[in-house]
Amino acid sequence: MEDRRRDRELIQAAIEARKQAYAPYSKYLVGAALLADDGEVYQGCNIENASYGATNCAERTAFFKAVSQGKRSFCAIAIVGGPMELGQGDIFPDMAYPCGVCRQVMREFCRPDFRILVGRSTEDFQEYTLEELLPESFGPRWDHRDA
Repeated sequence: MEDRRRDRELIQAAIEARKQAYAPYSKYLVGAALLADDGEVYQGCNIENASYGATNCAERTAFFKAVSQGKRSFCAIAIVGGPMELGQGDIFPDMAYPCGVCRQVMREFCRPDFRILVGRSTEDFQEYTLEELLPESFGPRWDHRDA
């Protein structure tokens, strides 16, 4: 029961992070909330750029914030996203799954059992492991927890 409550809180933190998204081109706002092993939560949003290659996804924003503050050990991330016209209290029409680049960034810092929550609301979300979303992956051979 405690885990379910914590998952809902993480989804809510992603919904809050979505409010900061800058997406004038796609008009698709994404929020992410990354849970470090020490209990700290790092929020991220998507930040678009007219030069699309310079755009950054919400998941990577959260990871880069955490890593830039010395964190290297993570246990879960929650992701929500939806069209700009949706209000903040609405249920999102679809799940917002992480792109391949974000999955690879997760693989750099997380074990295969890292939990990925994708949600439409705090009550409607799905859980995956990194291994399920990025099977047969490659990554570092050393353990960041020992760094």
